Amino acid sequence: MDGSGFETSNAPVNDTGALSFDLNLVIATFRRRFRLFAAVAVVVFAAVVLFTLQQTPKYTATAQVMLDVRKEQVTDMNAVLSGLPADSSVVDTEVEVLKSRSLAARVVKDLKLEQDPYFNPYLANAKGATAWLSSLKKAAAPTAVTDPVELQRQRERIVDRVLGGLKVRRAGLTYLISIEYTHTDPKRAADLANAFANLYLTEQLEAKFDATQKANEWLDTRVAELRDQVQQADAAVQQYKIANNLLSAEGATLTEQEISGLNQQLALSRAAQAETDARLNIARQQLARGSTGEDVGESLNSPVVQQLRQQRATKSAQVADLAGRYGDRHPDLLKAKRELADIDGQIQAEIRRIISNLEAQAQVARQRTGSVASSVSASRGTLAGNNRAAIGLAELERKAQSVKTLYETLLARFKQTTTQDGIEQADARVVSPAKIPTGPSYPKPSLNFALGLVLALGAGVAAVVLAEILMAGLFTEDEVERRLGLPYLGAVPSLGTTVDDAKTLKGLTPPDYLLAKPLSSFAESLRKLRASILFSKVGETVKVIAVTSSLPGEGKTTTTFSLARTLASSGAKVVVVDCDLRQSAISQFLKEPASVGLLEVLNGVSTLDQALVNDESGAQILPLAKSAYTPRDVLGSAAMHRLLQELRNRYEIVLLDTAPLLAIADTRILAPHADAVVMLVRWKKTPVKAVQSALGLLQGTRAFIAGVALTQMDLKAQSRYGYGDSYYYYANYRKYYAD
Repeated sequence: MDGSGFETSNAPVNDTGALSFDLNLVIATFRRRFRLFAAVAVVVFAAVVLFTLQQTPKYTATAQVMLDVRKEQVTDMNAVLSGLPADSSVVDTEVEVLKSRSLAARVVKDLKLEQDPYFNPYLANAKGATAWLSSLKKAAAPTAVTDPVELQRQRERIVDRVLGGLKVRRAGLTYLISIEYTHTDPKRAADLANAFANLYLTEQLEAKFDATQKANEWLDTRVAELRDQVQQADAAVQQYKIANNLLSAEGATLTEQEISGLNQQLALSRAAQAETDARLNIARQQLARGSTGEDVGESLNSPVVQQLRQQRATKSAQVADLAGRYGDRHPDLLKAKRELADIDGQIQAEIRRIISNLEAQAQVARQRTGSVASSVSASRGTLAGNNRAAIGLAELERKAQSVKTLYETLLARFKQTTTQDGIEQADARVVSPAKIPTGPSYPKPSLNFALGLVLALGAGVAAVVLAEILMAGLFTEDEVERRLGLPYLGAVPSLGTTVDDAKTLKGLTPPDYLLAKPLSSFAESLRKLRASILFSKVGETVKVIAVTSSLPGEGKTTTTFSLARTLASSGAKVVVVDCDLRQSAISQFLKEPASVGLLEVLNGVSTLDQALVNDESGAQILPLAKSAYTPRDVLGSAAMHRLLQELRNRYEIVLLDTAPLLAIADTRILAPHADAVVMLVRWKKTPVKAVQSALGLLQGTRAFIAGVALTQMDLKAQSRYGYGDSYYYYANYRKYYAD
């Protein structure tokens, strides 16, 4: 027993939450709903085709403008109004400028679009045209009497219509801007695209021209003022120089130039003095250390000393040679020694003369240095007075220079802007003017038909999906188990769909066809149902079977009687009890009306054997007598319980044909006393909600629900579309049946 209050069989039930994609199921669903799909798709596609054919052709012309990052430099000067920087935000800004209302208004004025009925709705009829022209004349008159607000509103509407056909976009991340205009007239479209491009460049040039003109006017006035100020400042500087003896040449005063010359002479004198003092001191130091003077720098450089040394070297060699050959007293040796001593004396005399000359040079250098230093000191006294006067001069010169610098700067800028006047360049250029389009851009039949086909297919698929979602009935075994959570017992096909030609039935009822064609597919479906019911309780015997449905007309009685004949044909001892007290539908299968039946047996008026009716199949029927309805609750009585027990003892199978659950409460009372309850559902017709409501009525009754069986199934349709059901493969095993 499950949580709902009634027992179910142990047959496996699909998890309702585990929905997986099955391509075959999708294909089968599509085939089943093909007519709906085709109808919706054809309607949608036809609507697209009709819409396309009714549209007025429009033509799109495209002009391309490029922001020029490479400027032509006619003059190497800075522009008054600088060019646009080449970054992404600036390009996007220029795109918005091209779409601005001010530019569109200039296009309207330039092309006189106010007189074009396409843009001016007031010209669409004669009355409106007259009123519009009248308002224009009044507005142009010196004493205009018209509503300026209304006139402006009308012009704004024209601008709106002009902007409606404009599309400006940037080509990727480049500096190219495409200007597209769409119009019913191809030539007009090209004219408008070119007008937007050209007027955009014109606006840039006008902005630069206006800026240059204003700059020239201001600079001209300012330069004239500064010229007078420069002249006054220069005159003040010259007057001050004359008054304070600050005359100068080559950028310095005369005193400064004199001091500069004396300083140079003083430096040279001191350097010369230092040099002579140094040579003298070094010579004295060498003599004080016992030097003969031969190593004094001046003597080394003296040609006389150098000649004497050469003579001494020669003579010294001669003395050495004579001393080696003769004795110390030899006359030639003595003579040679005297000559050598004489040469040494000459060398010493020359060295003393050199030292004396160094002392004289040092004395002269010191006197010269003192004289120059005295002259420098006197000139510095004069310069000090000049420097005190130069403080005032410097202030006057700074003022004059500042005025002169400003004057020169503005004068140079004035010359630049004057030169630029007339050579301003736009920050963009037209790289591709719009051409007259040869074909319409809208509508595009091929594109519209392709999109219409896609839309039609999508609408068809959506219709199929919606139909499946809204489908109220049950179609296949998978749907039964997924949506109801109950085992699927089988299906009873509609008899007319089991044969190729329904005329061959010759008015036979389904129970009669069972006896006539025991090897037919219809008979086999009943045998499958019988097996599913009998084995619905694992390990337990099913004897009393209550057959019910949620609504009338679901084939409950026909299925019950056919099931009884199937059981009887297999050798089982079976009885059918008509428990539908309101309809007594089982009586339609009797050859003649019953005089006594179930109610008479329960009331004790008749015995069971007297009420039973034998069927030609071997089954027995306990019917309801004609007009045997009673308002009393007889199916829940003790007599009914005793009758069911007696039937259990006498028969192998007891079939209870009960009333629909939603219509009559009798079945709810009878169901707990049956071993199994079989819920019949009409194929594709019975709403799932109705079945669920009927099953809900059995909650708490402790009835065992064996499962659900589908009735009146269209076997031909199921074999084509019913993927997920055993009859989907009916064509593969149909040869086993003798229909």
